[in-house]
Amino acid sequence: MRRLYNDKNLKERRISLRKSQTDAERKLWQILRNKQINGLKFFRQYSIGNYILDFYCPAIRLAIEVDGSQHIDSEYDEKRTSYLRLENVFVLRLWNNDVLNNLEGVYLKIASIIEKLKS
Repeated sequence: MRRLYNDKNLKERRISLRKSQTDAERKLWQILRNKQINGLKFFRQYSIGNYILDFYCPAIRLAIEVDGSQHIDSEYDEKRTSYLRLENVFVLRLWNNDVLNNLEGVYLKIASIIEKLKS
């Protein structure tokens, strides 16, 4: 029986992705780690089904994806988001450029989404 969360078959890939984070992912992780936003625990490179999420908070089922231009109009991303919605996971997509140049705005956006998901 296949595990839905953090499938052991994807463990090496998750570790590899954590080691090769983008600058934007690294910067965002600095504000997500250690329960810095609303006391919520986030994980890096967390898998649900066959998909590995950049960041995930299981307490409120929030996935945060940090995307570059290769994700514009991506059919793969649409399929992935649809799958995650079926698993009752809210997906927040952020652009690399926003994370790198407007971290305060990104923080406020995440905090706002968290408040909506908690209510």
